[in-house]
Amino acid sequence: MSTSNGNTANGTFPRPRAAETAEATSIRPGRAQNGRLSEWTFDAITWAARTAGRVGPLRRALANHAERRIRSRADHPNPRHPAAVEQDKIALGLGLLSLAERSLASGNLGAPALRALLRNLYGGVLVRRGGTSAKDRFRERHGQTPGDFLVISPGKACNLRCEGCYANSGAHKEKLAWPVLERIVSEAHREWGTRVFIISGGEPLAYKDQGKGILDLVEKYPDCFFVMYTNGTLIDDKMAKRMGKLGNLSPALSVEGMKEKTDARRGEGVFDKVLVAMERLRREGVIYGISLTATRKNSEEILSDEVVDLFFEEMGVLYAFVFHYMPIGRAFTLDLMMTPEQRFTLFERVWSLIRERHIFIADFWNSATASNGCLAGGRAGGYFHINWNGDVAPCVFLPYAPKNVNEVFARGGTLDDVWTDPFFADIREWQRDYGYREAHESCNGDCGNWIAPCLIRDHHAEFMKLMGEHPGVRPLDDDAQAALDDPGYHAGLEQFDRDYAALTGPKWDERYRKGTGIPPAPMKRR
Repeated sequence: MSTSNGNTANGTFPRPRAAETAEATSIRPGRAQNGRLSEWTFDAITWAARTAGRVGPLRRALANHAERRIRSRADHPNPRHPAAVEQDKIALGLGLLSLAERSLASGNLGAPALRALLRNLYGGVLVRRGGTSAKDRFRERHGQTPGDFLVISPGKACNLRCEGCYANSGAHKEKLAWPVLERIVSEAHREWGTRVFIISGGEPLAYKDQGKGILDLVEKYPDCFFVMYTNGTLIDDKMAKRMGKLGNLSPALSVEGMKEKTDARRGEGVFDKVLVAMERLRREGVIYGISLTATRKNSEEILSDEVVDLFFEEMGVLYAFVFHYMPIGRAFTLDLMMTPEQRFTLFERVWSLIRERHIFIADFWNSATASNGCLAGGRAGGYFHINWNGDVAPCVFLPYAPKNVNEVFARGGTLDDVWTDPFFADIREWQRDYGYREAHESCNGDCGNWIAPCLIRDHHAEFMKLMGEHPGVRPLDDDAQAALDDPGYHAGLEQFDRDYAALTGPKWDERYRKGTGIPPAPMKRR
């Protein structure tokens, strides 16, 4: 089937869209020339990558070279973190390499998706770290670097009602107005240099305002990369085809392991619908992954060999995001949260799969050794979360907001006014006290335990102290208020913190502060 630029979604590489070229030419002719050259360059790179991918010896030679370059990071210790941390960063880097290699070897990735992967994600984010000139201007204004990505939940509506949903989603009408959603992305792109946007919810594909939906947003920003957490049940043939044409959107489909546990939490028949959606996405050459929520009931299953083999080997999944059940949202309870022992077992399993099988897994808690700690509050490499009401929270799982973008914009403010809020500033200061440093700084070997990085769960008493110092910070909903008012909730989390610190503190000291880390296994070429 032809795309709008005359090519097939799974076929030849796309040419620059005429409208994009004309718009650029009418504004800045010199930049337009450079822009066209850049577009054509990436067209050529995409063509070369697809060609190399079909030639086994050439693909393997290129992958061998890339692997050597990634592993060479170990020869140059970085003073911003303990030397052993570098091995975890190398392992994740090899996971990304494996993702690309598997994509090329399978031939399942469409040209638009491969182009977005090379230009937007690898080139624009991992190499250039987003809009560098915008980040430079931000540093001039504030003395720090802004976050690398932004999480937006544009609507609360969802067609499912999953047990323990952090967003308490369902048949709700709350949503961001389309002009506000568009402005958030546009301003972050222009002023912060943001090139990665994570779309959550609610169910993102249920969002609609002024006749516009998430795919319209993705289409408007072709130089950005969007990841969408979705239950997958709304992905029909038409929607999958459009995703294939766009290329710069990657859906992460939610499962809880295998069929029994997925249907138990998400509803009868959901697991089978997810598998059908994956077949549609694979047919259209879309980059897709899975999103897993670890609870006390399923933590041993979600990354079992059975699950990994099904999704990564049979269903063509390229990556996994792992989230831990957090006691927030619908009917919050500590009884669904993993025990300290379960959580550390999952930590070891996540890193075993990354190091041994080179699967790219991002676990927002257990990957903290590679992300240099907590990502919340808009620090460099981190993010904010903006929900359907415009409330801005430090993190998806920290449902307390000092700012609302609707109110900020109505007063004539900008996203910079969000970033400079004292609550967020104090969170970033807490992160510094715990060992986080920007790329040009040194931690002098003095870092907190990054196996336990989470402010609200692993350091709950310190989180409550921060809340007490900022009385203007408001809960996002009644459940978040109820959690604040529940002494048993706080006592349970503080006990968890003590138990987890006792379990992981010696591991952190032995493996990371004093040790040399665990080198990833050699990669097996495809």
